[in-house]
Amino acid sequence: MSFEVFEKLESKVQQAIDTITLLQMEIEELKEQNTTLNQQVQNAQGNHEALIRENQQLKEEQGAWQERLRALLGRMEEV
Repeated sequence: MSFEVFEKLESKVQQAIDTITLLQMEIEELKEQNTTLNQQVQNAQGNHEALIRENQQLKEEQGAWQERLRALLGRMEEV
């Protein structure tokens, strides 16, 4: 009878080992996904900052063109 108890215990221990192994593999996969997602976030932040700079530059160019246009319109009114 004690042999059966040891077999059951061995089975439960093996199940626990298998579960732990699977969970460790899952943790490694999640760590890799986390690293990938962190890289994507950093890339997105870099792109966002670049777009903000480009937007600011375009606004400045638009302002310069508006000033030129106003100056030209002012000259036309003088004529």
